[in-house]
Amino acid sequence: QVQLVESGGGWVQPGGSLRLSCVGSGFTGGNYVMSWYRQAPGKERELVAYMVNVGGKGRYADSVKDRFHISRDNAEGTSLEMNSLKPEDTAVYYCGARHSSFAYEPNWWGQGTQVVVSS
Repeated sequence: QVQLVESGGGWVQPGGSLRLSCVGSGFTGGNYVMSWYRQAPGKERELVAYMVNVGGKGRYADSVKDRFHISRDNAEGTSLEMNSLKPEDTAVYYCGARHSSFAYEPNWWGQGTQVVVSS
């Protein structure tokens, strides 16, 4: 059973930066696509970024492109560097994993970490 644990959320002023991390366990053989989603109050969960494999190219939502950077140091973890944060980035951020070589919608989710951008 895959388990994902996020960390690194918190409060930051507009224009600031945060780094989220996700550590996975229970992965079996094959490729896992790692992703980040977020859900703001009263809104649906939305894709933020994903990376198909270690060393691959990150794919981003238009709302975070050029501000956020997804990375994977290994096959079972991912990080999300968030810069130039805006109040509208406030949300619970979730790490996701999909056992696939191309599809990114997660089979497994972390518990989420809260990010608040406010002055």
